[in-house]
Amino acid sequence: MPKVTQQHMDARRKQILDAARRCFLRDGFHSTSMQDLFAEAQLSAGAVYRYFTSKDEMILAIAEDNMRDVLDITLAVAANQQGRSMGEVMAELLDVIRVKSVEEDVAGLAVLVWGEAMRNRSLAQGMDHFMGRIRTNLITLVREHQENGGLPVDVSAEAIASTMLSILPGYILQVALLDPAVVAEVPDAVRALWPGPAAGGR
Repeated sequence: MPKVTQQHMDARRKQILDAARRCFLRDGFHSTSMQDLFAEAQLSAGAVYRYFTSKDEMILAIAEDNMRDVLDITLAVAANQQGRSMGEVMAELLDVIRVKSVEEDVAGLAVLVWGEAMRNRSLAQGMDHFMGRIRTNLITLVREHQENGGLPVDVSAEAIASTMLSILPGYILQVALLDPAVVAEVPDAVRALWPGPAAGGR
């Protein structure tokens, strides 16, 4: 029997998750059966179960994929700010969400995942883990901007980071439900609200 390469396994996993995304966006989590997923992926039950033992595992994997891009951006920015303002950081996060929503409708999936997380403890824990890491990165950035005068120091870095993080769900919800033109200028508005140190510091 020929050896299955990691590249083949990654491609098969992506095939399954792409099919799951289409099903979930079309019919919702609970109306989608495993049989629906097998048919959409054009794979046998055994082939799918080799990668995911349940629908819940697929939902969690999709949720993690949705969050990973945002986490990667915050990690990259935390490692190398290059003089960027907090507004630019947040705007970049929003731009990632917008692009990924056009490509894969991550905003629509995020809204579905939030609802499911209210009843699915494993999914809620996974979301809490990713959001916690993003929040930690933002706290680090906020503290650095407080030190260089770009953000006020009379409010805790934790509170400012939580406030900035609160922008993401509202933006995602609007991207999922409203005309794109409604939120087209939001990244520019965020840049203006949190400019660089020279314009901030009050």
